[in-house]
Amino acid sequence: MAEVMASAAATSVMGSVIGKLAAMLTEKYKLAKDVERGIRFLHEELSSMDAVLQMLAEKDDDQIDPRAKDWRSKVRELSYDIEDCIDRFMLNHSHRGSKASFVRKKMRKLKTLLEDGGIAEEIQELKSLVSEQSERGKRYYDINQCLTASAQPVLLDPRAPALFQEASDLVGIDAPREEIIRLLKCEEKQHKVVSIYGIGGQGKTTLAMEVYHKITEAFDCRAFVSVSQTPDMKRLLRDILSQISKSDFDRSDRLETDQQLIRTLRECLKDKRYFILIDDIWSESAWELVRSALPRNDNGSRIITTTRIEAVAKSCCTGIAAQMYQAKPLSDEDSQRLFFKRLFFSSDDCHPDLRKVSDDILKKCCGLPLAIISIAGLLANRSKSVEVWVNVLRSIVAAVDKDSPIDKMKRILLLSYFDLPHHLKSCLLYLSVFPEDYLIDCRQLILLWVAEGLIPGQDRESMEQLGRSYLNELINRSLVQPTKVGADGTTVKQCRVHDVILEFIVSKAVEDNFVTIWNGNGFSKNYSSNKVRRLSIQKDISARAEEIAKTIKNAPHIRSINIFGFNSVLVHKHASEFLNSQVLRVLNIESQFFGCNLGHVKSFGQLKYLRAGDQFVGVLKLPEDIEKLQHLETLDLRGVDLENLPASIMLLQKLVRLFVHDSVHLPDGIRNLQALEELSVINLNSQSVEFIQGLGDLTYLKVLGIYWPSSTELRDTKDHKEACISTVSRLFRHLRELRVWDSGPDATCSFMASCVPTPPPLQRLLLNTHNLNRVGPQISSLVNLSRLYIIVCGEAGKEGINILASLPMLLSLTVNLSNDEDGDSSILYARHAISRQGFQRLVKFNLCCRREAALKFEPGAMPKLQRLKLRLLARCQFKFGEGGLVLGLQNLGLGLKHVAVDVDCSAAVADEVEALEDDIRGAAGVHPNSPILQVERQDRFPMAHGCSRRPSDHSTVEA
Repeated sequence: MAEVMASAAATSVMGSVIGKLAAMLTEKYKLAKDVERGIRFLHEELSSMDAVLQMLAEKDDDQIDPRAKDWRSKVRELSYDIEDCIDRFMLNHSHRGSKASFVRKKMRKLKTLLEDGGIAEEIQELKSLVSEQSERGKRYYDINQCLTASAQPVLLDPRAPALFQEASDLVGIDAPREEIIRLLKCEEKQHKVVSIYGIGGQGKTTLAMEVYHKITEAFDCRAFVSVSQTPDMKRLLRDILSQISKSDFDRSDRLETDQQLIRTLRECLKDKRYFILIDDIWSESAWELVRSALPRNDNGSRIITTTRIEAVAKSCCTGIAAQMYQAKPLSDEDSQRLFFKRLFFSSDDCHPDLRKVSDDILKKCCGLPLAIISIAGLLANRSKSVEVWVNVLRSIVAAVDKDSPIDKMKRILLLSYFDLPHHLKSCLLYLSVFPEDYLIDCRQLILLWVAEGLIPGQDRESMEQLGRSYLNELINRSLVQPTKVGADGTTVKQCRVHDVILEFIVSKAVEDNFVTIWNGNGFSKNYSSNKVRRLSIQKDISARAEEIAKTIKNAPHIRSINIFGFNSVLVHKHASEFLNSQVLRVLNIESQFFGCNLGHVKSFGQLKYLRAGDQFVGVLKLPEDIEKLQHLETLDLRGVDLENLPASIMLLQKLVRLFVHDSVHLPDGIRNLQALEELSVINLNSQSVEFIQGLGDLTYLKVLGIYWPSSTELRDTKDHKEACISTVSRLFRHLRELRVWDSGPDATCSFMASCVPTPPPLQRLLLNTHNLNRVGPQISSLVNLSRLYIIVCGEAGKEGINILASLPMLLSLTVNLSNDEDGDSSILYARHAISRQGFQRLVKFNLCCRREAALKFEPGAMPKLQRLKLRLLARCQFKFGEGGLVLGLQNLGLGLKHVAVDVDCSAAVADEVEALEDDIRGAAGVHPNSPILQVERQDRFPMAHGCSRRPSDHSTVEA
């Protein structure tokens, strides 16, 4: 087959090394002559070798001599070693140069040190190694001009996310979906399982999710979880628990074993009618463990499972009322529809000359949706000419002939991967650090790419924009699936990698020694013979923590560490043993339930990204000499139990993002962090007046999250209050995003009222208010606002709603109507009408009613709305007269795709809950666009017992 076997790892690190060598040749470093000559030699030789690597990236695998492949791997490892040497020198130089007086006094000594040994000796050794590899490279290829990646921004192709998000338009889904729904039908009280099986890439998960969302009959609870090839059963069981019972999940933190979680789940489900989807089961033993947590209570519960393995499907169906369903390939007609949907907006747009070659391409895809989407993604980036498509067909033929269907899927993925430019290969391979089925935060991913040096450039902001372009291109090529798209439809917020594609990415990353992975069964096969460059610990390793810590102890070449799962023992007891890399750039801890002491930072002064994420639960001890992390750009401690931060943190001159919990007290001196652009969450009441005044001096701050309690027990002085209002008012004039939690009744109005006449650039706002009518005039001046989340604790009358409706750029609106125990109950009891005036661009609308309130959509309301989410109090269903809590849902715009309703069952009787659900289903059923409907019961607080409250004249909307 025609495979372009390029080492993405080699080309990415080589570019970084060449850039740093060039920097060392500037006046800044005052190198000794021998050292300067050595650096210049390395720069010139590596630039020539990089040209060869770029040429290899464009070659088919069959055209590359095996010796050249070996040379490529050796150059990659050598590049890492050179960069490690440079980074150590630069770090030492920055420490020596931190005080001008020190430099003047010690320059002569430093020069002598460089000439006598140290860096000079290392440079000589590296020169010898580079010369050897350079000569070997010249035996195989002539030196050619260096190839560079285009810096043109890549926009998200709107057809790409549509393949994954618009379930109503899914190709070939209707018949199999209805068949599985039929299989799930049985006697009312009978427990039933349907197991869907088939090869990878056949769309089993998509089909199962469609059934899961399409069945809208009443269940007490629902859950959807993925098992994956190396399951973390504790996480999986807790995931089910989190979806079926929030209160039981909150208490499950103390449950340490699988058996304790199983008993809790069984107790929670024993009397409930549940509907659970268990996706991607790989073994009979994994199913047996999950099944043991799901009681057969004969309440009409339903279970759907998916698996690639027929024997596992049979196991899921043993001993119970069950059916197996074999996923089928797409028909020729559906294959064409899916193919043309990605490349064109309809099949009619395809030129007749391309029809014949497209038929031949689709035959090689064997009706596998993932294969079709992948090839379409490859062609989407090429000219739509017969010659180009025929060449792609030839490559497919060479790749897939004589292979089994699953091998064909992998071979087609190889073509898509090898078609990538080298800079995208590195970014794609980096996705292997995330576990299977992991939902990846796109902003976090881009920051990791930048910190790892995978994005070229010097200007940080432009690098992040380029990273967004790279991600868009990977999505456009269907190698990454968007799972959450912003309201503007152009920005992907969350993504994932299909498990078949991830298998391939992992194999390539391991082959290139790009990532070393611990996945529960041990280290990936590349560990024993190569240096660890990037380490990803993806499963619980507590039982072997000491062994692993010993294995990677003092690993000086680790550039990044990502830790997932329950790894308390490893990080709590052995952190100092493996956090000892002088070239470490990324430390990303996603593990749960442990503490960690980072000790001193002298051993990882290159760190750019430090995160203890939302899953981190425990105490993190930061080093007192944290000011030495002069390269640190992101410090994310939102999930960490901290009271104070070290005072030296205010000396981090390159810190761009600082995220902490609102309980953290920050030291004074915040005005020193002039590079800071994002800061959250700061409790203003626990900070000093000096800190708050300094906060107002951060002129580059773009994103701010503050906690501003109405209670001023800690800081009730006049000076403190005035400082808060003055600072927030100053920042308000240039912020792009502001989140204000728990502000007092006057705080919001005070800082917004002082805003200058020119509309501020604010695009996103979260705030709470006691009177929407009162704050409305200030909000109406925010003409650039596209996203608004507002918590209303008091009055929310018609005037306030109309002001929100007038915001011209508003795309996403969330309104939380909270209870105010001291408020006027007559104000809280209201039906809010949404007219056809206003909300002309709104795409997403969330309304959370925690008070007695109802909603009415008048004809023509919210004409562009796509997603509607409501939380309603079922106990109020009969208090608003005919139609119940929601009137006119069928009046919403024709673009409505998704309706989700959380039914709050607290203090409600059964017929109120049922009537509300019936009304919602009836209204959604008569909407002209037939949106996907999700109705979930929320029963954190118990329902009431008693007779029906339904008035005799109350009827339901019939679908």
